[in-house]
Amino acid sequence: MYDFSYHKPATIADAVALLADPEARPVSGGQTLLPALKHRLDRPAALVDLSGIAELKGIRREGNEIVIGAMTRHNDIATSPEVMAAIPALAKMAGNLGDTQVRNRGTMGGSLANNDPAADYPSAALALGATFVTDRRRIEADEFFQGMFTTALEPGELLVSIRFPIPEKAGYAKMRNPASRYVMTGVFVAKGPKGLRVVVNGAGPGVFRQAEMEAALAANWSAEAVAGIKQSPDDLNSDIHGSAEYRAHLVTVMAKRALAEAG
Repeated sequence: MYDFSYHKPATIADAVALLADPEARPVSGGQTLLPALKHRLDRPAALVDLSGIAELKGIRREGNEIVIGAMTRHNDIATSPEVMAAIPALAKMAGNLGDTQVRNRGTMGGSLANNDPAADYPSAALALGATFVTDRRRIEADEFFQGMFTTALEPGELLVSIRFPIPEKAGYAKMRNPASRYVMTGVFVAKGPKGLRVVVNGAGPGVFRQAEMEAALAANWSAEAVAGIKQSPDDLNSDIHGSAEYRAHLVTVMAKRALAEAG
């Protein structure tokens, strides 16, 4: 690990000022950044620890939305009465992330800003039509995810909170790697204020909507409606853990399970 300066600001304004340095990196839960530092895959001149900023934490309901602070930890989301009552699929997703250590250190904002293609939260954000609130603006989920490890966040821009419209129905199912526990293929289905959406994560280089399944479910909301739909393996991931064809098959299997979960 290389030498770096360490900062722990107490306010969003202080953090934004520190992150104006292009060589500075924000640290949320550290689940991705710290291993990268240990393996010398990244060499920031400064780390800005966001854990001391109270404004970035917490969960609340505002009208027909659940608002989650970017520094809210997975376990807090999984056990939140507000989330469990309004979006149980999101609470269950958070409760099945990684292991106990990850759930008590990792944060929603850190995961979404990193946009790992095998992460869970991007599928929920896109399927539910979330809005990302930063220190500068609001970004809709349809514009936020821009490819593998890439988002609409600009250099120095800080994710403050995520606003989730409360759906009528929602469900999530995934097949995960038994060793890493990252998602090999997952599907989040939702019917709510942002329409009917079927979103796939883990299978490809980025999260994406499955338009054919969405059209089928618009006519008949049931697992049977998607049972005969085959996902193309083109552009899906293929590695030692599973071929693109296997992941394509899992899209249909996970969609059916997600619909069963949604009810």
